[in-house]
Amino acid sequence: MLAILFVACAGVFVVAFFTYGRFLERRFDVDDNRPTPSHTEYDGVDRVPAHPAVLFGHHFSSIAGAGPIVGPIVAALAFGWAFPLAWILLGSIFIGGVHDFSALIASVRNRARSVADIARESLSPLAYRLLMLFMWLALVYVLAVFTDLTATTFVQDGGVATSSWMFLVLALMFGLSVYRLQMPVRRASLVFVPLVFLCVWLGQLWPIPPAALGVLAGWEPAQVWSIILLLYCLLASVTPVWILLQPRDYLSSFLLYASVLVGLLGILLGGFDMQFPAFITWHDEKVGPLFPILFITVACGACSGFHSLVASGTSSKQLDKERHARTVGYGAMLVEGLVAVIALTTVMMMASGEGVRSQEPTVVFAQGMSRFVTVLGLPGKLGYAFGLLALSAFILTTLDTATRLGRYIFEEFFQLRGGASRYVATVATLALPLVFALVELHDAQGHRLPAWRAVWPVFGATNQLLAGLTLLVLAVWVRKLGKPIGFLILPLVFMTTATIWALVLLVGKYRISLIGVVAIVLLLLAILLIVESARVLRRSWAGVGQ
Repeated sequence: MLAILFVACAGVFVVAFFTYGRFLERRFDVDDNRPTPSHTEYDGVDRVPAHPAVLFGHHFSSIAGAGPIVGPIVAALAFGWAFPLAWILLGSIFIGGVHDFSALIASVRNRARSVADIARESLSPLAYRLLMLFMWLALVYVLAVFTDLTATTFVQDGGVATSSWMFLVLALMFGLSVYRLQMPVRRASLVFVPLVFLCVWLGQLWPIPPAALGVLAGWEPAQVWSIILLLYCLLASVTPVWILLQPRDYLSSFLLYASVLVGLLGILLGGFDMQFPAFITWHDEKVGPLFPILFITVACGACSGFHSLVASGTSSKQLDKERHARTVGYGAMLVEGLVAVIALTTVMMMASGEGVRSQEPTVVFAQGMSRFVTVLGLPGKLGYAFGLLALSAFILTTLDTATRLGRYIFEEFFQLRGGASRYVATVATLALPLVFALVELHDAQGHRLPAWRAVWPVFGATNQLLAGLTLLVLAVWVRKLGKPIGFLILPLVFMTTATIWALVLLVGKYRISLIGVVAIVLLLLAILLIVESARVLRRSWAGVGQ
């Protein structure tokens, strides 16, 4: 039964790519005769044309991260898997995919500028500054959540920590081989991709024990790892994309592809039954009500505002031809939806019982991968390590991409110029995630929470509301071009309504606390931006109709 359900979901995504994806291409008049910014504004640092496979790898790895794994598992453990599955399918095809593709095309048509910069021209200077601030805060929460998740994973399995750092060295060597030694991408892939998987095995032989991090007296191992990870983000943000960003994301994509393949084979050949309940409750005590909390818990994998930052921040600067946009923008979103479905299956095949719903999502995913590789005749321990490594590799790609994007936005907001600006902007972006990593956070009842779990509701709400606001900017831009915007209006109304509703609930739940104050600030910013955008949109609509 599990295999039949999975095949049906995969089939839906394939049909959507060739039908609704082509519909979106026609809406935007995709034309390869238009030169892209990677050619017209080539700079050798950020604006560099990339092979479509390399760019897909970068984009896919950057947007996937831990979101399509952690969010669906958390939602399924709280509410059952039926509603999360429905949201993943419908959201990926009609909301998330539309959002990602539209943001990529809009940025390419506007000299690879950010969504906020497009808002300045399409809406107003005030809308531009409000959206810039909102985008920067969203990236800060991405960094806070994913830094803590990665640090926790490294503490749980020292072998994964070893494999992750070995993998970064391979990425540097791959980048030098392709961009400096002029080795063809295909040949370099044949050399380096097998080495990526060798790292999984070597990491288990030479794990980094948590005790090795005890050099800093009084600090927890997770805190030390968080500092190391943020230092890595600092380095990755200020180096040219060809040195680390492009090659690391490209190689990371093979881990994700392998995860999808292992999940696919494990599901099809394993004969697993769906044991976990499809529906549990309308209201979970820890997570909250099913509606609207489902839509901020399952963010990546259905719809994510962060994707627009990747699309307009890095991917648009590397797109070689416009026809690659459907594969990179829409296709990557659908594959991410498939990853979310695989994450859900790791919950579906779990036996429901006492203590099951309290498990960490990273552990649930790793246990599921362990069962999948066992079906293939491989040791379950290796599958467990592979699952954690794949998850950490995805997170690392998100971390350094988010840091670079945060740097772009900070520089643009304060009009920083000069060689030192990228360092100042990067440090400013990483400051708050460092605070989240070092302080204790608590829930509304005063119980201590891991940083990622405490920040996740705010991260999800910020992320989803950013998607709605991005769709609003894109709708105004498309409207000013004289084109129909129905395919954008329905997604933006749904996302803004659901996430504002969720933010109001968060304010009521956390009140005057760190999380509550953050939710209030985000809510006020969103309301101001929506009011300003609605004013401009009405004026634009009236002008077009005359």
